[in-house]
Amino acid sequence: MNIKSRLTLLFTMLVGSIMALFCLAIYFFYDQYREKQFYSFLNERGQTIAQLVEASQGISKADIAKIEKDNNTVLLNEEITIYDGADSVIFTSGDEMFELSKAMLGDARSGREIRTRHNKKEAIIIRHILQDHRRPWVVMAVANDYPGLNQLKRLREILVIGWLLSLILVGVAGWQFANDAIKPVSDIIDQVNNISAGNLHEKVTVGREKDELALLAQTFNQMLGRLEIAFIAQKNFVSHASHELRTPLALIMSEAELSLMKERSSEEYKVALKGIWSEAKEMNELVSRLLELARTEEHAFKVTFSKIRVDEVLWQAKASVQQKNPGYEVHIHYDQIPDNEEELKRYGDESLLKTAFMNLMDNACKYSNDKTVNVYLEIQNDLIKIYFKDVGIGIASDELPYIFDTFYRSATTISKAGYGIGLALTKRIISMQGASIEVESTFGSGTTFILTFPPF
Repeated sequence: MNIKSRLTLLFTMLVGSIMALFCLAIYFFYDQYREKQFYSFLNERGQTIAQLVEASQGISKADIAKIEKDNNTVLLNEEITIYDGADSVIFTSGDEMFELSKAMLGDARSGREIRTRHNKKEAIIIRHILQDHRRPWVVMAVANDYPGLNQLKRLREILVIGWLLSLILVGVAGWQFANDAIKPVSDIIDQVNNISAGNLHEKVTVGREKDELALLAQTFNQMLGRLEIAFIAQKNFVSHASHELRTPLALIMSEAELSLMKERSSEEYKVALKGIWSEAKEMNELVSRLLELARTEEHAFKVTFSKIRVDEVLWQAKASVQQKNPGYEVHIHYDQIPDNEEELKRYGDESLLKTAFMNLMDNACKYSNDKTVNVYLEIQNDLIKIYFKDVGIGIASDELPYIFDTFYRSATTISKAGYGIGLALTKRIISMQGASIEVESTFGSGTTFILTFPPF
């Protein structure tokens, strides 16, 4: 069952149930009113007959005939029985004489009005106080309320037929209501079906300005924006990676082709193999960088953090950088050691964080005139701050916004070996650790990268 049918059904059931309860309430209260009115009329009839009997000089057949004749308003199947003070029947207007128990007679004489049913007829038992103050009589009046019951039956038919007709109208109105409620969803579905990888720039629109569906469309548009950025980044990544890999592959192929064109000496083959090995090494380095970059994407969802000491990871990164490049100098300045070593701990991935530190140290040494980087570790208001300072060529102000983009290389660094992956990889790693990275640079005077680790 689709949403439109479900909404229509639920709406019809809800309104139908409310209307049914309303009809039942009307029927119930009208029945209560009819019964109250009928018993009131029975009470009046019983008192009237009792007064007529009391006014008679004797209870004879002629007197009974006179009483019946003088009674202009006779109920259907009306039967009235009167008991005197000695609990003897002194009058009955029907074929049946109703015998009442001593208890019922006593209750009636005490002033209690007894309402009951007798042979599907409604009956009332009341007392009649005599004018001469003798012991009160007890009057039992029995009759059928055919007019009232017929009116009640007619009301029941009207309510049932009216409820069924209203239910049909409610169903039609509910279908129209569901159509109006679902139309924006249908519009969104039609628009989304027309969006593909080639037109992610298109947006979903909803006629209504401020409701949940408009918020849904807005959220979906934001998702499309993120997907578009991801698609562009992926396309650029593939394009740049292909470009970077094409150069060493072309060199390897050309070296191998030249070597195979004619017979050469062993020395010439060695030179060619060295060239091929050098290019293969560059390719291996590039592929390793790309794998590290892909690993950060995977770890964005799968990494399991643990408590690590940031200062220990710094020393490990320094040892690795200097072992790999003996000419580099990394100086870690760490003067104020906190008494509580927990202040130096953060949740993170140790191997990834070491890679980020190594990238910053390697870049600083590579672009510094003296191949040196100074690293400052500070604790400020529960924040761990690390500064990587070099005295290199610096970064132009118009290039600062792009230095963390994948494969981006500034004009001043194009002559240096590299792929434009290190800083992009570093930013992703730092962001994964819940930290932030900033850069301050003056062209020609060096660059400072600032890492800030918030508390747990």
